Amino acid sequence: MKKRLSVVSFAAAAAVALAGFAAVPAHAAGGEIVIWADGQRGPNLQKLMSQKNDWVAGYSFKIVSYSSFDALKAAFDNATEKSGPDIILAANDWVPTAAKAGKLAPVTLTPKVKEQFTAGQLFDLSYKGKLYGLPVDVNNVGMIYNAKLVKSAPKSFGDMVDYYLANKASLKAGLCVAGGGMSWGALGVSTALGAYPYKIKDDGSVDSADPMNATTVAANVSKYLLTSDGKSNGFFPATDTGCKDNFIAGKVPFAIIGNWEWKDYLAKGFAMNLSPVPGTASGTYAPSFGSVSGALLTTYAAKHGVEAGAKTALFNIFGSRTGARMYQKIEGRPAASKDGASFSPTAGQKGFAKVAGITSLPQIGAILNGDKTSYWDALPSFWTAVLVDGKAPATEAAKLAAIYKANLAKGISDL
Repeated sequence: MKKRLSVVSFAAAAAVALAGFAAVPAHAAGGEIVIWADGQRGPNLQKLMSQKNDWVAGYSFKIVSYSSFDALKAAFDNATEKSGPDIILAANDWVPTAAKAGKLAPVTLTPKVKEQFTAGQLFDLSYKGKLYGLPVDVNNVGMIYNAKLVKSAPKSFGDMVDYYLANKASLKAGLCVAGGGMSWGALGVSTALGAYPYKIKDDGSVDSADPMNATTVAANVSKYLLTSDGKSNGFFPATDTGCKDNFIAGKVPFAIIGNWEWKDYLAKGFAMNLSPVPGTASGTYAPSFGSVSGALLTTYAAKHGVEAGAKTALFNIFGSRTGARMYQKIEGRPAASKDGASFSPTAGQKGFAKVAGITSLPQIGAILNGDKTSYWDALPSFWTAVLVDGKAPATEAAKLAAIYKANLAKGISDL
């Protein structure tokens, strides 16, 4: 998943050509099933259709790709019965808003399909007790280090800062965000310093207590990210601009990368020594988001007369052994289904699955989207305030804590 910023006006890429036609028996209902996806999953789904397009007898498929996740979200927000898709590959935190808006239709899984997924994955795609699609792939980021610069994995956040300060003259930063942006991708840095948007109890429920202690966060920011005069020490930039290029060039020892882009680093000779961001205590790790994207059934499918075919497509493509394996071999992200995950995982898929297994925070849109200020806006603003504008960490941490507290209260009431 790419940057989770406020939604911008979309610029849809041209629709990918019609995938192909399955043979249509005389008695079949038939029709065209339209699937919308972002600029990476769309082309990958198109490749799948070029390999096999007879997923549902009597139906053809049309894959429409949008230039980014933001563009896809904006298009779906503005979709109508005439223009909307029958299935959309979307982020889990879109489910509450889209379900309330009447854009999603519930689905019921067979026991065989249900056992392919964890309870948490199905919760990610549910709202008010109803499931709206099938999990497709895991969304997460991981931290890698340049083994030519750093000889072993850091045990703590402080270890990384110490390395940077000792080698600062030859570096442009210590840890930067190459994938996911300064809200979604940077969550691991935030939680390492104690700034949680919410916490999850051992039983999987959301903790209603205040998620962060502003005093602790301010102290950690001052200790690890600032100089004695309150200015950024350069370890963690407040922007992701240039991070990927600087890491590949050997100018940054640690980088947070997305599970959609690991092949770029492998091609440059980097090992997939992936881990979550280390915590401030030695041997601990800080959670980043670890949820799923899903193939969601829309209410437009029924209005288009293809609901039965769209439901079957969900099960046959994303809920079957054949479909999951074929798609994940193309996609390259960690698969959500057990069958997909067990199929010859690559170094990147295996590494990101390991990161998710160590520690992750489910992405809950009802909380993150906010009361008056969303998490997506609040966290980048916090980085800018303390690292660029030089504002007092105590003041800014208190502001962030107040936003998180209000968002949590509103979100819990809407779950």
